[in-house]
Amino acid sequence: MIPRCFNNFTAMDQKENLVIGYNYTIPYFKELSRRSSYIDEQLLQWKGRELEYKRTLGLVKSIDLSSNKLGGEIPREVTDLLELVSLNLSRNNLIGLIPPTIGQLKALDVLDLSRNQLLGKIPDGLSEITRLSVLDLSNNNLFDRIPLGTQLQSFNSSTYEGNPQLCGLPLLKKCPGDEIRKDSPTIEGYIREAANDLWLCISIVLGFIIGFWGVCGTLILKTSWRIAYFEFVTKAKDYLLRIARN
Repeated sequence: MIPRCFNNFTAMDQKENLVIGYNYTIPYFKELSRRSSYIDEQLLQWKGRELEYKRTLGLVKSIDLSSNKLGGEIPREVTDLLELVSLNLSRNNLIGLIPPTIGQLKALDVLDLSRNQLLGKIPDGLSEITRLSVLDLSNNNLFDRIPLGTQLQSFNSSTYEGNPQLCGLPLLKKCPGDEIRKDSPTIEGYIREAANDLWLCISIVLGFIIGFWGVCGTLILKTSWRIAYFEFVTKAKDYLLRIARN
């Protein structure tokens, strides 16, 4: 199991950390006795490559416990290391949830939790880590929708593969309700429909006004047309009355 005392690593909770180095003296030769500086160096796996760190080693705040057959849950205390840059817990037997507070790790650049037995939803806070450039959550038992956010949708689908119950972009598998959500009217759709209805009403009103005044205005202004119209109406009325009497 991973111990819960990770929050004792105070250097990983500080914004600055001096380059790791040691001073030593050479006591046996007076002519050479002087203070000398020794700079540590280390080979580290970083983003899938083996890199040698020397003077910048103190800036590398990384935890790599991959391929150690570790079990149990990921301790919540890991998320107290606010300046942690890389966390690799892949290829173990870890179970339980991804800590909901993982969104606190704003400095995180690399997160690899692949090939474990983690379950549950991907925490929404993970989408708030804007510095994240390498993410691997593949081959676990995660489920439900991948949290929406530019950060998580920008990764390749291989980041999430091996989790049959995961859905949502960038995976091709759609979540329940996605089709309904896609066909549902948007605000722009409502505005467009309202504008169309408004223009329809305006057209009807204008048509009525033009038609009404086109007929009535002509009858009012032209005496001969008005007389002819009323004569036509009178004759039509008399004709209909005769038909009704017969």
